[in-house]
Amino acid sequence: MTFEQLMDYAIAQDCSDVHITVGTNLAVRRYGVLHILNERPTAEESLAMIYTILTDDEIRRVEAGEDIDLGLMIDNEIRIRANVYHQRNNLACSIRLLMAQIPDFDTLGLPDVLKSLATAKNGIVLVTGPTGSGKTTTLSAIVDYINKNEAKHVITIEDPIEYIYPHNRAMIHQRELHHDTDSFASALHSSLREDPDVILVGEMRDFETIAAAITAAETGHLVLSTLHTNSAAQTINRIIDGSPADKQATVRQQFATNIRGVISQQLLPTSDGNGRVLTTELMIGTNAIKNLILEDKVVMIPGAIQSGRSLGMHTLNEDLVSLYKGGYITWKTALEASYDQQDLEKVLGVTPPSTEEVEF
Repeated sequence: MTFEQLMDYAIAQDCSDVHITVGTNLAVRRYGVLHILNERPTAEESLAMIYTILTDDEIRRVEAGEDIDLGLMIDNEIRIRANVYHQRNNLACSIRLLMAQIPDFDTLGLPDVLKSLATAKNGIVLVTGPTGSGKTTTLSAIVDYINKNEAKHVITIEDPIEYIYPHNRAMIHQRELHHDTDSFASALHSSLREDPDVILVGEMRDFETIAAAITAAETGHLVLSTLHTNSAAQTINRIIDGSPADKQATVRQQFATNIRGVISQQLLPTSDGNGRVLTTELMIGTNAIKNLILEDKVVMIPGAIQSGRSLGMHTLNEDLVSLYKGGYITWKTALEASYDQQDLEKVLGVTPPSTEEVEF
C-alpha cells in the first residue's frame, strides 16, 4: 500500500487519524475508535510513506533524531496535520485529517451566539475540550466568519498551520511555530506592534502565553485561543491556578475583566455508530459571570450559565440531555461525557434506561 492509497482509504472511511509505524501494522481512528488494520507494510514501505510528506530538510532533521510537526495539503482535497516521531529505534507518524474547506457554523452545529463573540472588538474567547474534540476546526470557523464579515487584520500563531485563509474582507497573516517564530509568547508580544484587530493563539500552554494574551486583550484586541479543559469552570481554574501564586489575584482580576466567552466541546459517537456529533457548553462573560470569577466563586458558574439561557448560554448537561432525547447519542455516551453525572440524571428526570447500558 502506498501513502496515497492509505489516504484514499482513510478519506473513504471517514477516518480522523492515521498511524504509520515502522515494523508494525497500519492503524486508523474512525468515529473516535482506533482500528488496527491487517495491512503490515515492510520497514522500507513504511519509511517511504512517512518520507512522502517530508521535505529533504525535514528528512535530514528526522534522521538526526528530531521530531517534526507539519501541516500540508494533499491532492488539493484535504489538509493533514502530522507529527513524525521516534519510538523503539524506529520512526512513527500520526496524521490528523482536516477538511480542505473550512466548515461554517451551521455545518459544525455551533451555537449562533458564537457569531457575536467572533465580532467582539476586544477580550478573550476560548475554545476548550480534550484532544480530538474539534477545537481547531471551531477556531477556524470563527476566523473564517470574521474573514467573510469583518474588515479586520487577523494574525494567527499556530503549531502547525492547519487551515489556510485567503484574504476576503479581512487580511490574515499566519505564523507557524518553529518556522516563523520561536514561541507563542514571543509572537504574541511581537503581534502587538503589527496593527492587529484579532490574534489567534493556537494554545495557551504556559503562564507566559496566558499573560501575553491577557495583555493583548487589555490593549484592545480580540484574542482567540484553546485549552485542554472540559468545562467553563475548569477553564477559569486552569487559567488562574496555572499562574504563579503571587500573580493569581492579578490574573483573576484581569481575566474576569476581559473574558468574552468560553465554549467547551466534545465529539461523541452517535447512537447508530456511524458518525460523531458535537456537544458543547457555552459561557458568556456577563457581569454576573465576571463577579463570580472576581469573588472566587467559580463553583457557582454552572448555575449562572443555566440562568443565562436567554442570552444563549447552556451547560454541557443541558446539551447532552437534548442530544439524548433527540436520539443522537445513547445514555451511556451522555453519562461518560458529563462532568456531573448526578446532575445529568436530575436534569433528565429519569434513571438510566438499564444498568447494563451504563456499565463502563
